[in-house]
Amino acid sequence: MDKTLFDDLTQSLKEAAAIRRNELAPSRVTEIHAPDAKAIRAKIGLSQSEFAQLIGVKVATLRNWEQHRRTPTGAAAALLTIVEKEPAAALRALH
Repeated sequence: MDKTLFDDLTQSLKEAAAIRRNELAPSRVTEIHAPDAKAIRAKIGLSQSEFAQLIGVKVATLRNWEQHRRTPTGAAAALLTIVEKEPAAALRALH
């Protein structure tokens, strides 16, 4: 491994450890907000089984999202965001 690369990696690890110990502030913080499946479903007025069928997931999966035992990721999170932002268009497209 190149010495410069090794030194950079070592410095990064030291900075990460200092951030973890609250000795150094992170250069940036990224917050990811998962869509609230229960609120989205309530907004469009569907039952759990109707909504789960509409978006193509099992009812158990939807329940896990609504009870915050699991978090929707990837395509599911994107689809929930679309339904949240543009419910009429999403319902037209999915029916």
